[in-house]
Amino acid sequence: MPEKVVVVGAGPVGSLAALYAAVQGFDVDVYELRSDVREPGTTQLYSTKSINLALSERGINSLRQTGLADLADAVLKETFPMHGRMIHLEKNGEYTRTPQLYDARGKSLLAMDRAGLNKTLLDKLEAMPNVRFFFNHKLISADFKKNLAWFERHGKSDDPVRGTEVEVKFELLIGADGAHSAVRYHLMKFVPMGYQQQYIDKLWCQFLVKPSSTGDFRLPPNYLHIWPQDESMFIALPNLDKSFTATLFFTRAGFKELDASGKVVEFFQQKFPGVVPSLITPEELRKQYTSNQHLPLISIKCSPYHFGSSGVIVGDAAHAMVPFYGQGMNAGLEDIRVLFEFLNKYPNDRSTALKEYSEQRTPDAHTINDLALRNYYEMATDVKRPLYLLRKWVEEKLDLYLPSAGWATQYSRVTFSNMRYSEVQNRAHRQASILNGVVGLTLAAFVGSGLWFAGSGGAQRAKMGVLRSICVLAQGAQRLVQG
Repeated sequence: MPEKVVVVGAGPVGSLAALYAAVQGFDVDVYELRSDVREPGTTQLYSTKSINLALSERGINSLRQTGLADLADAVLKETFPMHGRMIHLEKNGEYTRTPQLYDARGKSLLAMDRAGLNKTLLDKLEAMPNVRFFFNHKLISADFKKNLAWFERHGKSDDPVRGTEVEVKFELLIGADGAHSAVRYHLMKFVPMGYQQQYIDKLWCQFLVKPSSTGDFRLPPNYLHIWPQDESMFIALPNLDKSFTATLFFTRAGFKELDASGKVVEFFQQKFPGVVPSLITPEELRKQYTSNQHLPLISIKCSPYHFGSSGVIVGDAAHAMVPFYGQGMNAGLEDIRVLFEFLNKYPNDRSTALKEYSEQRTPDAHTINDLALRNYYEMATDVKRPLYLLRKWVEEKLDLYLPSAGWATQYSRVTFSNMRYSEVQNRAHRQASILNGVVGLTLAAFVGSGLWFAGSGGAQRAKMGVLRSICVLAQGAQRLVQG
């Protein structure tokens, strides 16, 4: 008789976990606190509490490894490619838009709607005979030694206040129930789990940029648009219907001051050129700012992710992160691929499989959590700085013209590879130790000679000088970088 896998959480990560388990022959029950996202009136609840998603290599690879040949293609057809960032600034009183490609080899991020991805995965699950759904079920307790879980069901025939308690037996319970995970809470009763959470000093508010009067995009569509203003930032991601999902990030004190003054339009006009009224009318901006929630951003780390052979947490339940690297969903989907690789490696020893999963995945998750926190400053500040742009240019040129040395930007490795996050960081540190020294010395030489200031030609010669110097060191340090 097939073993019972219970998945708590029917979001993208939980749905993918259920698909992996179902394909491998387990009986799978999926329990979800909320209603089915595919039902009318439920989509809006989901979409107002989720920043638009950016699907990249880790997520795509995890979809492809399910064993369902058409799954990745079904998801990808609902995405929109973003080739890079479009930086919106005002310089010397003039509004400028400057593209910055993500990858030297032309790879793109894929913008997509969370609810759309969720629906596709749920539809695939519903077609599988060994999967059952239980929506409107709240996990109220779990015993990972007795392999029992208790849910409070809130159906039409249940008590509207207390619901009806349901007992469920399982062989493996997978917690994919988000940052405020009930599974994690009950797992802590059985394993001495280290736990750390941080609410950062930023809130976010979502906006919609509607298509133009002619039904077209109001901005160049194949970019993640960024208005970087250090303490605040406005971004916009394209949608298939030619709208943009936009988000304001601002400090708590900043939101409080805007709430008190009501000068939202004036703030946007000062900080984010080209938004009002070209993208959003003053009236619509005020309305959306007032009606859409100003929500917190949380970063969570914990360890271990499992207990014995009976329970494990994945996705935001294990490592909720801020959205500034676009890796939250991708890391969660990658969790599932890695988890089932270990389960397949030890088919008769699930305890060892879960233990090794925790040991490998914890440092990787902690690394991407830290990188996501730091990446706010890259998006909101560094993208405006000449030294950042020079370093990015040098690394991309080395990637193109000296591939044997293994050089690449940290962003490219995080976003367009399946290299472990911890290894990405190790390689970035090795590269930085070389780049910082060479760039500093070469720039000092060119500035001292006056070539850096000799117009655009001098600046270009300085760039090429930096590149030539680094190429020499890169060839000599190839083993170090690849190490």
